[in-house]
Amino acid sequence: MELKPGMSALVTGGGSGIGKALCIALAQKGLFVTVVDFSEENGREAASLVQNENKKFHGDLKVPSAMFIKCDVTNAGDLSAAFGKHVDTYGGLDICINCAGIAIKTLVYDDRSDGTSTWRHAVNVNLVAVIDGTRIASQIMRSGKKPGVIINIGSAAGLYPMNFDPIYSGTKAGVVMFTRSLAPLKRHGIRVNVLCPEFVQTNMAEQLSRRIIDVTGGYIKMEDIVNGTFELIKDESKAGACLWITKRRGMEYWPTPDEQRKYMLNLPKSKRMLTQNTFSTVQTPEFYEKIVVHTLSHNFRDATRLERVRLRLPVEPHNALVKIIYAGVNASDVNFSAGRYFSGGAKETAARLPLDAGFEAVGIVASVGDSVNHIKVGSPVALMTFGAYSEFTQVPAKHLLPVPRPDPEVVAMLTSGLTASIALEKAGQMASGQVVLVTAAAGGTGQFAVQLAKLAGNKVVATCGGKSKAALLSSLGVDRVINYQNEKIKDVLKKEFPRGADIIYESVGGEMFDLCLNALAVHGRLIVIGMISQYQGEHGWKPRNYTGLCDKILAKSQTVYAHLWQDHLDKLFDLYASGKLKVSLDPKKFVGVASAPDAVEYLHSGKSVGKVVVCIDPSYSQTLAKL
Repeated sequence: MELKPGMSALVTGGGSGIGKALCIALAQKGLFVTVVDFSEENGREAASLVQNENKKFHGDLKVPSAMFIKCDVTNAGDLSAAFGKHVDTYGGLDICINCAGIAIKTLVYDDRSDGTSTWRHAVNVNLVAVIDGTRIASQIMRSGKKPGVIINIGSAAGLYPMNFDPIYSGTKAGVVMFTRSLAPLKRHGIRVNVLCPEFVQTNMAEQLSRRIIDVTGGYIKMEDIVNGTFELIKDESKAGACLWITKRRGMEYWPTPDEQRKYMLNLPKSKRMLTQNTFSTVQTPEFYEKIVVHTLSHNFRDATRLERVRLRLPVEPHNALVKIIYAGVNASDVNFSAGRYFSGGAKETAARLPLDAGFEAVGIVASVGDSVNHIKVGSPVALMTFGAYSEFTQVPAKHLLPVPRPDPEVVAMLTSGLTASIALEKAGQMASGQVVLVTAAAGGTGQFAVQLAKLAGNKVVATCGGKSKAALLSSLGVDRVINYQNEKIKDVLKKEFPRGADIIYESVGGEMFDLCLNALAVHGRLIVIGMISQYQGEHGWKPRNYTGLCDKILAKSQTVYAHLWQDHLDKLFDLYASGKLKVSLDPKKFVGVASAPDAVEYLHSGKSVGKVVVCIDPSYSQTLAKL
């Protein structure tokens, strides 16, 4: 969400400390701000400062550019009334920041009172009021049918124990988990995130022992808190995100993907199996059409032809017959048609002809062999085997991947999505807080790489060529989009990222590979997943003046992680279903098996944005759309 003059925000605890700093920072963007605080003196002062900042953006107004509302946030009626007054004044609510919080001096186990004015009050201020404020704000945003962002101010004490104030630590942990559990609200256009700073120089923090502050590296700058908050507001990919800020480590998202995998239950798989669509019996024709490679050439159209062949039945015992609905188009289709994926010389490869073309598809199981009992007829499946450009294909049943629906978005998750997911995890050893550079980022696999890197809490730099591609990458949350049609990639990287990139996800080859090699940080990882710029031409890819370095890296990195396919596909689909991952499909339509050569040529034209797919059977795609 871009912060624009005229938008409105409500900040609880806005009279002092972090809340006050955020009120002023929002006003410096031209936002109308309601300051909610229990202290009338502090609240009115903050509102006055907001009005002074707002004068730069607004002239004569019918409404005040800032309001102060005295409110005890633990009083549900008063808090609801404060939100109501804000909406009545500004006509809606764009941003809510729940910042009110208190600490207690008496340890809970030494407290002899009933806790009304001590630990119970702290629980109500730090946790209950945050829940209530989030509830009210989200209902206002949903009723207004406008996107909105809610930022809950947690604390590093909510991520690890704080022995000198267990109640503060416990309530902030509650805020963290409450916020993270609200990621599904993104489906309604509402993003709720939590900021967890360590120690900031506020009245509350100054009550602590200086020794504790020094051990953590000292106070965090208020500027860092503001920047972190604005990142959570602006980054559309952040929903249910927790941003941890420390003096020692800077900004990083918590938990890291590795930490998250330690506790994530494998429930989605069983849920998918329960909700998986089963389709009616597929009619099997006597003949079907497919694309085959009849001569070896990097010109896919010249190398292939459309054949009409008889359907072989019954299906072999361990195989399954799949009716293809959508097939994915890949840059390497031209390498396959040239025989580059087979060992041996040209004669040995030519002896294999004809070859069934196409790498990936989704479809419906039409029939199974007698020994197959784990997949039923009518089940939607994905496959990554040769022969995807076909109306039907028979494959070993063990190679099929169960999917919820045979949608084109799932096709995009196969070669393109799995390459990005597995490569970044295994080859890139991706963590958080790193700089990740992705080339050809608006393509089929690049779109996944940039989003997975962002979800892991990294700063993402992406290259592309064209306004539409740059717009797509911006919508996916990329921090710095480099459109090489307008600016030189080398100059931007040298000026803005002089330390280099920690991970580079490279698929272009040629001069881009040279550039990436020079832009790699010390101890950085360069992941080569292709060389699309060198695939076309009479002889396909050829070693450049670096004596085939790029080619050798690609060849030596061809580890097959087939055992990881299902888990990573499950992860991608879960992210997609929860709204955390977007799948961009190129809008150009390719219908029928015969359109595959057109689709391959279009992909190599450089005009595509997102994943290019071929709709093999439009009648089934229409049925899917109705479901």
